Amino acid sequence: MKKKFYLSFLLFWCLLTNAQKHITTYEKSGGKETATYFETINFYEQLAASYRNIQIRTFDTTDAGYPLHLVMFSTEKDLDWSKTDKQDKIVILINNGIHPGEPDGIDASMMLLRDYVTGKLKLPANIALAFIPIYNIGGALNRNQFSRANQNGPASFGFRGNAQNLDLNRDFTKSDSKDARAFASIFHFLDPDILVDNHVSDGADYQYTMTLLTTQHNKLGGELGTFLHNDFEPALFKSMDLKKWPMTPYVNFEESSPEKGMTAFYDPPRYSSGYAALFQTIAFMPETHMLKPFKYRVTSTYALMQTIIEEASKSAQKLKMARRAAINSVTTGKTLPLGWKPDSTRFETIRFKGYEAQSKTSDVTGLPRLYYDHSKPFEKDVKFFNSFLPEKNITIPQAYILPRGWNEVAQNLKRNGVRMHELKRDTLIEVECYHIESYKSMPRPYEKHHRNSDVVVSTKKEKLRFLKGDYLIYCNQRANRYLVEMLEPTGDDSFFAWNFFDAILQQKEGYSDYRWEDLAASYLATKPALKKQLEEKRRADPTFAASSSAQLNFIYRNSPYYEPEHMRYPVFRLPLK
Repeated sequence: MKKKFYLSFLLFWCLLTNAQKHITTYEKSGGKETATYFETINFYEQLAASYRNIQIRTFDTTDAGYPLHLVMFSTEKDLDWSKTDKQDKIVILINNGIHPGEPDGIDASMMLLRDYVTGKLKLPANIALAFIPIYNIGGALNRNQFSRANQNGPASFGFRGNAQNLDLNRDFTKSDSKDARAFASIFHFLDPDILVDNHVSDGADYQYTMTLLTTQHNKLGGELGTFLHNDFEPALFKSMDLKKWPMTPYVNFEESSPEKGMTAFYDPPRYSSGYAALFQTIAFMPETHMLKPFKYRVTSTYALMQTIIEEASKSAQKLKMARRAAINSVTTGKTLPLGWKPDSTRFETIRFKGYEAQSKTSDVTGLPRLYYDHSKPFEKDVKFFNSFLPEKNITIPQAYILPRGWNEVAQNLKRNGVRMHELKRDTLIEVECYHIESYKSMPRPYEKHHRNSDVVVSTKKEKLRFLKGDYLIYCNQRANRYLVEMLEPTGDDSFFAWNFFDAILQQKEGYSDYRWEDLAASYLATKPALKKQLEEKRRADPTFAASSSAQLNFIYRNSPYYEPEHMRYPVFRLPLK
C-alpha cells in the first residue's frame, strides 16, 4: 500500500514539476502581458523537448522572413498526421495571432496545450490537435502599446498588418502574402475538420466576454450545415454556460439598437471562416470583447477551445459522416451559388445581455456622443437573422481551361490542391467564353487592390486554339467549390474581383482615324448587314451620328481588326456533355 501511494505521489510530483517548468509570460505577469513571438516559439520548443507526443514542423517562410510553425499533439506518440482521417480522428486546427494586437488565443493556446500534455486536462483519443502559435509574425514583431485604442490590455502587443502591412484575414484567397501561402500548405496538409481562428472584437458594448462567429451554415449546406446549426453550435453555447462563460453570436452592430435585431456576419472566402468553407471545414472565429480585462478574455478563450475539443469528441462520428457527405456533394454536384444574402423572413430569437445605449455631450467636441450605461444592464429577446439565401447559381462546367500565361493564378490553384492537366499539343476546342460587359472598380485601394464588383458578363460559344502547356482543370475533384468561386468572374472573392485578370480590361491595339477611315470604308462595303446596323444607330442616336470617332470605333469593334482578347475573360468553360 505504501509503495502504491509513493508511486502515485511521485507521478503527481513529476507532473507538477513539469507543469511549473512550462510557465507562460501571461502567467508570470499575473495576466497582464502577452508573450512575444520569440517567447512563444521557445515555449513550444521546450514543451516538445519534454513530451514526445508533441510534433513541431516548420512550413514556408513568411513575409517577415521567419517560417510558419505548426505544433501538433495527440494521445498517440507517433501519429502520422497525413493520415489522421483514416484513423477517424477529428483534426482541429487552432490559428492564433492573425491580428497580433488581438493576442488572447496566443496565450490561451500555450496554457491549453501544456495542460493537456501534463495531464491536467485529458485530450480525448479521437482528437488530433494542431496550433499555429502566431500566424502574423511580422505583426507580432511590430510590438507597441497604442495600436488597439479601444482595447483593455495587455501591456503591449503586436500590430494588425503583417510585414507587407496586409490584413491577413483578407488574404486567404488572393494570397498576396507569403504568410497566406504558408497557411495554405498547413491547411491542406492537415485537412482539418474544424478551424478555430482566435480574435478580439471591436464594436458595440455588451455584457459578454466571448462572442462567436461561425461559418454560415447555409453555405456549408447539406448534412454538415445542418449538423453545425442544429447540433454542434447549440452544444457549444450550452457548455460555455456551464463553464460560467455565457456567450452570444458575434455582435454585428455598433451604434444600432439590438431591438432591430442582429444579422449574422457574412463571411466570403477572403476571411478564414469563408476560406475554410470552400473545403467543407467548419470554422469558428471566437471574438472576445475588447473592453473586458485581458485576463478574462484569455480565460474565456481557453474555455471555448476546451469546449470545442470536448464537443467535437462527443460528436466525432456524426461530424465525420456529415463532412464526408459534404465533400461528396461538392465533388459530384452540378450547381453552386456564388453569393449569399440574408433571409429577412427567417430569424431565431436569442436572449441578449447588453447595456442601455445613451447619448450625452462629448467632452471633446461638445456635440452629442454615444455611450453605453453600465448602470443599466438589460436582458431582452433579440431577433437573430442567421439564415442566408443563395444568389447567382452557377452550373459547374465539365472543366475550365486556363492559358498557362496566367502563372500567378495557376500557382494559387496548385497550392490549394487543384489537380491540373497540361495540354500535350496545340488543340482547337469549342468552349464557353465570358465577355465582361460592365464592372465597377474601387476608387481607393483595399488590401493592395482596387477590387472589381458588380460584374456583368455575357456568354457565347467559340472555337479557340489552345496551346501545348495550357491547363485543363476538370471539375470532378475535392477542390470544386474553390475552383468555381475563384474562377467564375462574378464570385465575391474571385480572382477577377481581386484584379488578377485586369490586363484584359485594357485594349492593346488601336488605329489612327485617318488611316482607319479608308480601311473602314472598304470593310463596310463588303458587309451590308453591318452597314445597316450603322445607319440604324445613327438614326436612333443623334450624339452618335454627330461623332465621326464613335462611328469609326463602332465599325472597328465589329471588324476582325478588333482584338478578341479585349474584355474576354481568359478562363474558359468546357460545357457538360
